[in-house]
Amino acid sequence: MIGPFVATAIIAVSPLAFLQFFAWYCHSLIAKSREVGLSESAREISGVTRRTVRGDQFIRLRQLIALFPEPGGDIYKLRAVSIYFGMLGFIHDQLSRAFPAAAKWIELERSGCAYAAAVVLDGRMTYSRTLISRQLVS
Repeated sequence: MIGPFVATAIIAVSPLAFLQFFAWYCHSLIAKSREVGLSESAREISGVTRRTVRGDQFIRLRQLIALFPEPGGDIYKLRAVSIYFGMLGFIHDQLSRAFPAAAKWIELERSGCAYAAAVVLDGRMTYSRTLISRQLVS
């Protein structure tokens, strides 16, 4: 009788462990992006005036990112941060009234997601400039 119980427990706990790992991974991506400064042109295009970005700017930043070619390697990180942003939005909608302190933390994380998107935008802009300069030289 212990066998089915253990299997059920593993099936129940595995998704929660994966979500926790995923949240840690995304949080580390956000923390790493906060170490990167944005170029003046990226600030101008994205509308970012400070080191912090409002969480509600994330969608617009994703739309801007889609306008630039991918240099390779950032799509998976961007996708992970996008999923994390969506999860945070869902949690915010469910918990904001009951736990105001959690709502503040969630908004801080969402602004981190937006800053990570601004860093990706900056990288793609730099890559685009490099492609254009190579074309002009050729």
